[in-house]
Amino acid sequence: MKDLFGKAILDYQTGNNPEDIITETSISEADEMSVAYLFRNFKEMPKLEKKALALSNGKVLDVGCGAGSHSLYLQKKGLNVTAIDISKNAIKACELRGLINCYVSDILEFNTSEKFDTILLLMNGTGIFGQLKTISSYLKKLKLLLNEDGQILIDSSDLIYMYDQDDAGAYEVPADKYYGELTFTIHYKGESEEPFDWLYLDYNTLQNAAHAHGLLCELIEEGEHYDYLAKLTL
Repeated sequence: MKDLFGKAILDYQTGNNPEDIITETSISEADEMSVAYLFRNFKEMPKLEKKALALSNGKVLDVGCGAGSHSLYLQKKGLNVTAIDISKNAIKACELRGLINCYVSDILEFNTSEKFDTILLLMNGTGIFGQLKTISSYLKKLKLLLNEDGQILIDSSDLIYMYDQDDAGAYEVPADKYYGELTFTIHYKGESEEPFDWLYLDYNTLQNAAHAHGLLCELIEEGEHYDYLAKLTL
C-alpha cells in the first residue's frame, strides 16, 4: 500500500504542493477531488455529517478518521475522542492538526479494553467493510467496542441509481455480486494505488445485517442523493 490518500492529506497539511486526488471505481470514470475538502470545517460539512456530530456523545471512536476533521470538531467541544485510520500519513496530519488520541490501526485489529458511547463511521462508513461477505466480521468487532447504551453512527449510499433499467423498469445489476460492491482506485501525483474493495450499502441491507447481529438499526436522516445516516444500537 502506497498510502497515496494519506500522502495527499499530509501534503496539504504541511504545504507540500498538494494536488487533487483522482479516484475511479469499477462502475465510474475518473473523478477529481480537492484534498482541501477533507479539511472542511463544521459549516462546510454535508447535513448527514453535521447530524452525526450533533448526536455524538460520551467517549467517541472515529473509525477511518482521514484528516481528522470530525474528531477535531468533537475534541474542541470537549468530548473524549479516539481516532483511528490505516494511513500513517493521515494520522501524522491529524497529530499536526492537534488531535490528541489518534492511532494507526485497522478497526478489526484495534486492540483496546475501552468501550465507547459513540462509534463514528462517516464518508461512506460502510466502505471499509469491503464486501458483503465480510460485514459480519466488522459488525461483531464494532459491537464488542460499544457500551451497553452506546450508538454506532454510520452513513452510506444506495448505488442503484447508477445502473440502467430495462424496458420493464428492472435495474440491470450484476448477477454475480451485490451491486454496491465496487473496486476503488486512487491516483495521486502520477502514482496509482493498488485497487481495493469498497462497499456501498442500501439501508435495507444494512438493517438486515444489523438485525442478524443483535443490533437495532434506525434510519436517522436521508441526504439529497440516495445517501443516508443510520444509528445502530444494542
